[in-house]
Amino acid sequence: MKIRSLVLGSVAAAGLSTAGYAADLGVLTSLDVCDNLGLSGLTISSDTNCLQISGSVEYEFKWGNYGAGVTLVDTSESGFSRLNGDGNFTVANDEVDPVTGKDNDWESKLKAWVKFVGTASSDFGPASAVIKLQQKQYALVTNEGAVGSGSANVGVVLDEAYVSVGDSTVIMAGKKGSIMKKGEDVPLNVLGLFNSEKVDTGVNWGTERGIGDGGHVIQIASDLGNGVSVAAGLENLNDTAATKAGTAVGVISYAGDGIAAHLTVAAAGVLDGVVESWGYHAGFAGTFDMFKLVAAIAGDNAGYWNGLASAAATFDMFTLAASVEAANTAAGTDYGFGVSGSAAVTDTVTVNLGGRWYHDAGGTANGVVDGYQIAAQLVAAVTETITLTGEVGLYDTTLNNSSDTFYGSGTVAWAPGGGFTTSLKGEAYANGAYKATFKAAKSFQ
Repeated sequence: MKIRSLVLGSVAAAGLSTAGYAADLGVLTSLDVCDNLGLSGLTISSDTNCLQISGSVEYEFKWGNYGAGVTLVDTSESGFSRLNGDGNFTVANDEVDPVTGKDNDWESKLKAWVKFVGTASSDFGPASAVIKLQQKQYALVTNEGAVGSGSANVGVVLDEAYVSVGDSTVIMAGKKGSIMKKGEDVPLNVLGLFNSEKVDTGVNWGTERGIGDGGHVIQIASDLGNGVSVAAGLENLNDTAATKAGTAVGVISYAGDGIAAHLTVAAAGVLDGVVESWGYHAGFAGTFDMFKLVAAIAGDNAGYWNGLASAAATFDMFTLAASVEAANTAAGTDYGFGVSGSAAVTDTVTVNLGGRWYHDAGGTANGVVDGYQIAAQLVAAVTETITLTGEVGLYDTTLNNSSDTFYGSGTVAWAPGGGFTTSLKGEAYANGAYKATFKAAKSFQ
């Protein structure tokens, strides 16, 4: 992609006839802006700027009988482990539409984006302008009816548009994502944890708090050295609700020597001079020889909090993991745990056994209820590019006052290289639900 390749090729040819020209080759190479800035990937350079181009296309299609609240292991749907805003389980039974007698459901999702980063040198460090365009299309049909309310056809939108300048200290302004750190909080057991999945894996403050992030921002981040970094900013400056507009964010983090940790604090609605709500997120992850440890907690000013701790140990071919979680909700304190064991039978075959349990203080009108899942997995890398995964298990669906549900699933994943990945997964449940999911994605940079 670089025009300099033609120039260097011509100089190299001239260098064959005159040895003195060889030194000039190094001079010309150093003139390339992208190399001078230490930038690589898909780039185009001019005399003063380096333009980096990256992007991705992701497609997903689902078909089966799983809509209208079916009990599915896939927590991206309305299922057993899908929680509502107050932390309680909400599930409905899988039924055929009583009016039409139809029950098939399907979804089609498309997400694509392309990002341009133009960078030049300045007295304060690299100066960049970032533009990211994104499009999302999503169609959902339940019980063979009309396109569902969750469907959307969003045209190409300006997902990011901001400027930045700096090296060890970077100043950013415009439309972009948040500087909040919410990592170091993923449980290590195979099946994960129920409340952790509710908040998109990990811990978080209550979603009803309305602490906006990203959007129009003014941010500064600084690397202090020795693995320590700090960041601060004003985010969500374009919120149309006066009581939510402006979120003040502060972050301190450390990474090094097998240890990562962070603390994020955020206060929402500061533009009107009054803090409407605030929250915090803290996490720690450490690797110590054969052992791994994760611990995290998050909460807000309304008294809601949730936390988890997880540990894993690897002994030769075996890995054992255990996780615990707790959440203080409006209905009371919920808590649960998960355990798993993995055995690398061969270099290409791994067997996983796992279980998880959750105590919901107010999951139904009947009061306190418990639920659990147990599962066995077989993961086999049949070739360097193809991986097969099979899973069987049991979901205790007490949380929707129904009988236990046995299930089985199989997945074939193919990664031939070049950044392309695809997979096909089939699921079947004893309650009559079933689903097939196809995914394909490719990214470039």
